[in-house]
Amino acid sequence: MPAPETVARFLVALGAVLVLAAVGANFLLARGRPAMASERRSPVATATMLAFFAAFWAVLRLGLTARRPPAAALWAGVALVAAGTALNLLGRLHLGRAWGDHVVVWKEHPLVERGPYRLIRHPLYAGLIAMGAGAALVFGNPLALALVLLVFAPAMAWRARLEERELERSLPGYAEYRRRTGMFLPRP
Repeated sequence: MPAPETVARFLVALGAVLVLAAVGANFLLARGRPAMASERRSPVATATMLAFFAAFWAVLRLGLTARRPPAAALWAGVALVAAGTALNLLGRLHLGRAWGDHVVVWKEHPLVERGPYRLIRHPLYAGLIAMGAGAALVFGNPLALALVLLVFAPAMAWRARLEERELERSLPGYAEYRRRTGMFLPRP
């Protein structure tokens, strides 16, 4: 029977592979989309997110600052990775063709309020943040956790605010939707 750390690390890798496959599917679906109403290029896009996670993975694999995590932290990390993966994949499923690599508003852009979007506005970003934090716990790596919380999460919040400004300007009802939902966590 494999060690719990081995199982936990496998689950982290599985979550990463599933989300990467979903990102690939987003790009494939992008080919048949309707015309854009507006686009704003953002330095926080798929390529820079992949670059962050490549550096993040290197920090995990090099074991910088890593210690063997207590069992509670290990399994809390697995739970965060599983929840983050599910949230990201469900968000992509419900977002469908409204996904964009940059800040994009499509002609006839839908206001998506189903699935995880009923509670939070950015489940894809929230899922990635949870996955990163969970992986850092699984690997017992405080440096990796700091990178997620101090670099990646603020970058996702910045990107989310860019999107929200465009969507509020372009989509009727978005301002009200924004008032009643949380950015990354549900509102109480």
